[in-house]
Amino acid sequence: MTTSNSTPSQQKPRLSFWQIWNVSFGFLGVQFGFALQNANASRILSDLGADLQSLSLYWLVAPIMGLLIQPLVGSASDRTWNKLGRRNPYILAGGIAAAIGMILMPNSDALAMFITPLLFGAMMLAVMDAAFNLAFQPFRALVSDMVPAEQRNVGYSIQSFLINIGGVLGSIAPFVLTNVIGLENTASAGSVAPSVIWAFYIGASVMLGSVLWTVFRTKEYAPGTNGLAELNKADIDRSFSEKLAEFFGLMKTMPTTMKRLALVQFFSWFALFIMWVYTMPAITQHIWGVEAKWFDPDYLAAVGTIPAHIAQAKGTAGDWVGIIFAAYMFFAAIASLVMAKVANKVGRKLTYSLSLLAGGIGYLSIVLIQSPELVMVNLGITQIEVPQGAVTLFLPMIGIGMAWAAILAMPYAILAGSLPVKQTGVYMGIFNFTIAAPQIVSGIFAGWILTAVFDNQAIYIIMMAGAAMILAALSVYFVKDGVEEKSVNENSTEVNITI
Repeated sequence: MTTSNSTPSQQKPRLSFWQIWNVSFGFLGVQFGFALQNANASRILSDLGADLQSLSLYWLVAPIMGLLIQPLVGSASDRTWNKLGRRNPYILAGGIAAAIGMILMPNSDALAMFITPLLFGAMMLAVMDAAFNLAFQPFRALVSDMVPAEQRNVGYSIQSFLINIGGVLGSIAPFVLTNVIGLENTASAGSVAPSVIWAFYIGASVMLGSVLWTVFRTKEYAPGTNGLAELNKADIDRSFSEKLAEFFGLMKTMPTTMKRLALVQFFSWFALFIMWVYTMPAITQHIWGVEAKWFDPDYLAAVGTIPAHIAQAKGTAGDWVGIIFAAYMFFAAIASLVMAKVANKVGRKLTYSLSLLAGGIGYLSIVLIQSPELVMVNLGITQIEVPQGAVTLFLPMIGIGMAWAAILAMPYAILAGSLPVKQTGVYMGIFNFTIAAPQIVSGIFAGWILTAVFDNQAIYIIMMAGAAMILAALSVYFVKDGVEEKSVNENSTEVNITI
């Protein structure tokens, strides 16, 4: 590890469109993996024996990994410089580890020898999410490092676009493998459908390839140049306890903008976590008419064999979750293309708030959609017969997509101007607390609420998510944007961005 002695320049050079594209391209693969996880983890864990109440508890490993890893990685990457760069070493390590986890998780039933397949699957979910977080946080900081302030809205919008394209491809992968390639999408109790297994293999390849593209096509600025803080050897040599003390000190003195964004983040990520965990059982029950008892491992053990029509309905509904998740990400990708221009005209706060409101309305409207009559749907790549209500689900996905695009871009664009450049990585890691904490709260309580309050009728937990998203939209009012905050470190330099 070396240090740079060059004189810092406070003006980052403007980047071409393709330079910004290359900086963010790895997000496509990371989100491909995330989308597979979000659309299929509940399906996999349910097939391996998890009941509805415990699903959210198994999902807790994801935000906990983020809570533990992102701040530490952020702090470490702020003080790293080697032949690969500053953020790139962590991005590459995360991509490799995530690919390994994606290969192992859907094979839990075959690989678990000394523990149950369900526990092994949960462990692989933890490995995957730890690796995703290892890559994600340095990616966020990389955009801040490389993109000048006047191009930051564009940079985060391109990032959001690539995230959503990756999400679309990852979400539809099991459906395509079933309905185009012909792989089986049903699974017996204790095993995973072949279409899901192969989708994860493809996801691992896409993830690793896109991460390698960013790592080897992006040459990071050396510390002390282009507005980046000098890399201080004393910082590198500090003990872990000293770094930990600084980390908690920074949490106490975090910028006001970050504190106020935390309230918005709480309600929006509380809602997203519920959607990812419970959309599959919600639409299987509400649209396909499968009773809640077919998600109870004790009941399944008592009946012995799952009837073919139930297995088929659960398989088709599971595939359709991927389709509607792809739809909201597709709509988010479209929204991300215009969001920067809209924010430049009406302000980031209003853009952010209205997008979250659209998402809340989208969640709440799902309860009004049922229509069990079967219709033939042409999706371009194939035709499939599904209930009419399944097709109508595309409408609420428009609002949910708008919310998702805003959540991916607006908080970071608002926050970036409030952070000292010397500590961007660690502050971005601390900001991840506002993502992880609401998911942990949701994971602890959502399963209990579903069972004790809603009698395992998962559609009502989705409505609760809608209410939370509307509260997030209202909370944007309290956020300040475009105001330069006083540095929490008198030796750091801040960049103020206004639009």
